[in-house]
Amino acid sequence: MPFMFIVACSWFVSCEVDDDSPNFYFTALTTIEADVPESFEFGKTYNIDVTYRRPNDCTFFEGFDVVETTTTGRDVVVIGSVLTDDNRTCNDTTDEVVATLKFNVIYTEEYTFRFYAGDDAEGNATYLEYKVPVVTESSTNI
Repeated sequence: MPFMFIVACSWFVSCEVDDDSPNFYFTALTTIEADVPESFEFGKTYNIDVTYRRPNDCTFFEGFDVVETTTTGRDVVVIGSVLTDDNRTCNDTTDEVVATLKFNVIYTEEYTFRFYAGDDAEGNATYLEYKVPVVTESSTNI
């Protein structure tokens, strides 16, 4: 059967494998704001709505890159993919889009989130910073 597929492929479709050039690349997207709760409860999972800017209609949300900087420190970057097809025209947009980051609270110390907010005039990364205390059962009974 595999032989028949190869033959059929050559009859109906150009099965060229020499074109290995990428038709997209990944990029960091600018965070506008993040809707973090006033506090976390230890052991719970939270949905954090992150508003980011979509720069053009060739850029699509792929996910989040979350880096643990300290035990409870997190740097968060919204990741997009940009299509680079030769025959595609990309139009600038001012779209602000919301994506949801699921976050599990596994420590009792305050969390610090830094969301990538673009680069400054010197090319240095800037961040929106949020601190979220963690409430434990013993601290709610005081």
